[in-house]
Amino acid sequence: MICGYNNWKKGVVMGIPTNIKTLLSGEVVEWARIEFKETWDPAASLKSVCAFANDLDNWGGGYIVIGVEEENGRPVYPLKGVPVEKLDKYQKEIFAKCKLIRPAYMPIIGVETYQDKHFIVVWCPGGETRPYSSPKTMDKDNKERIHYIRKASNTVEPTDDEEKDLFNLANRVPFDDRVNHKAEMSDLNITLIQNYLKEVKSSLYEKAKTGDFIEVCQDMNIVSTLPEYVKPKNVGLMFFSMEPDKFFPYTQIDVVQFPSGLGGDDIIEKTFKGPIQQQLRDALQYIRNVVITEKVVKYPDRAESDRFFNYPYAAIEEALSNAVYHRAYDEREPIEVRVENDRIEIVSFPGPDRSVTIEGLKCFRVSNRRYRNRRIGDFLKELHLTEGRNTGFKKILDALEANGSPKPEFETDEDRSYFITRLFIHEKFVGVSNEEPERSQKGAEKEPKKGAERKQAILVILAENPTITQTQLMEEMNLTRKQVQKDMKELQMEGVLVREGTNRSGCWVVKNDLLK
Repeated sequence: MICGYNNWKKGVVMGIPTNIKTLLSGEVVEWARIEFKETWDPAASLKSVCAFANDLDNWGGGYIVIGVEEENGRPVYPLKGVPVEKLDKYQKEIFAKCKLIRPAYMPIIGVETYQDKHFIVVWCPGGETRPYSSPKTMDKDNKERIHYIRKASNTVEPTDDEEKDLFNLANRVPFDDRVNHKAEMSDLNITLIQNYLKEVKSSLYEKAKTGDFIEVCQDMNIVSTLPEYVKPKNVGLMFFSMEPDKFFPYTQIDVVQFPSGLGGDDIIEKTFKGPIQQQLRDALQYIRNVVITEKVVKYPDRAESDRFFNYPYAAIEEALSNAVYHRAYDEREPIEVRVENDRIEIVSFPGPDRSVTIEGLKCFRVSNRRYRNRRIGDFLKELHLTEGRNTGFKKILDALEANGSPKPEFETDEDRSYFITRLFIHEKFVGVSNEEPERSQKGAEKEPKKGAERKQAILVILAENPTITQTQLMEEMNLTRKQVQKDMKELQMEGVLVREGTNRSGCWVVKNDLLK
């Protein structure tokens, strides 16, 4: 393993995933993914970095090896290497020149010794914000930029059609389909994988019991396919890691109940974690057992009785499954199910893309043209936890109509920062208080502080640390951002809490005489 000169992504310590002996052999990494340079050539090498980053054919990027003469794309022996006195200079120059690539992209730069000579290896993984461009020349007055691509073993300017293809790749690799460089293969649980394959009746199930673990994961497309660099993809960690929140903080479902209404202090919160399909199922089972109730109305003049529920389970199931499907897993916000006396609200972040209009939401005419998490959707469909294909709204509407329930509301804002599905209680249950659910539900966490206690705790923390941020407060008290913002707003309205200065440099002032 070659030591990396810099980190590819902030907070991720990475090294080049192979060694120069392997690269020189061409046995693991295809020759087309390797470019040999006798010396550092800023103009030519920067174009190659750009081309590998664009990764038009989804090869996984490529490598530039400096210090090796080439002939027809193959290394020439004896190897020349890079003089020791030029190693640091070349690395700094590479780092500086790569800053010219737009949007920002930085390869991983490493140094290795082989056959008593030194070599610089530049690893250029396929980028996440394609397409990339680099200057056509190194001239100071040059303003022309090119979206370079790889063709076989060559770096070339794309044709018009190739450039269109490059843009059509989408500006970003979907988050669920990205390789997670912080994770290891050991973070994937073989038992979870086997259980999934058995449930969906996959032909891979038998192979998963006795075959090669990495091959099974590659067949499922939940790991990278580079032979020299095998890492889990985000979607694999979400479904087949026992602790996905280790990689995606606040990947959880919070079910929050207000037995005494929003103004009451009695709040019951259950948190469901684990693989996302399991937390979805556990949360749904809890709601089915604790929240949903049935009413039977008998009539003296006919044998048949009317049966209906306060909320139809099918509507809740579809709404919550859609939230799991469409939420952004790179945001530190949980899915929240708010159970009030007359409604259930399912809140997720962010909202839909702009192909879904606010007007369309109001009249229940939605045709989503873009999907945030296609891979997550595929797995949920296999498990029959969602249907997709823009059928979710219809399923919710049909379930409500069959139960005789009011029509739902779907809400987002102009910035598409959130999405709320609002289901209203059946009219026969209006004014009927729900019994307090059991507080020992399997899979749920301990109950948090009640509203008044929670606000008091916030005041104590702010009095001790007036410059604490909302994020730090969330982490210290294990609260959601929405809860923190709500409590602090109420405290300010009550005159107990005052903000002095700007949001960036100010501080909180607590009226000490009001502290208990």
